[in-house]
Amino acid sequence: MTPQQVYHTDPEIMSGTPVFVGTRVPVHTLIDHLASGVSLDEFLADFPTVTRDQAIAFLALSEAALVGADG
Repeated sequence: MTPQQVYHTDPEIMSGTPVFVGTRVPVHTLIDHLASGVSLDEFLADFPTVTRDQAIAFLALSEAALVGADG
């Protein structure tokens, strides 16, 4: 998935906070949940508007941005 399919910012949605496309769920909510020990499955159950593909793609994009495409 491309970043544009995963998340976006819009000043009219959550004051421009990056959210998963098609939702009002901020992407940092996924990071916060995982950091506190919540499983991906539990996050997806809590936020059903976020797809598994979006969540996994966001994590992959985040990893690539932090460690580079070469890993």
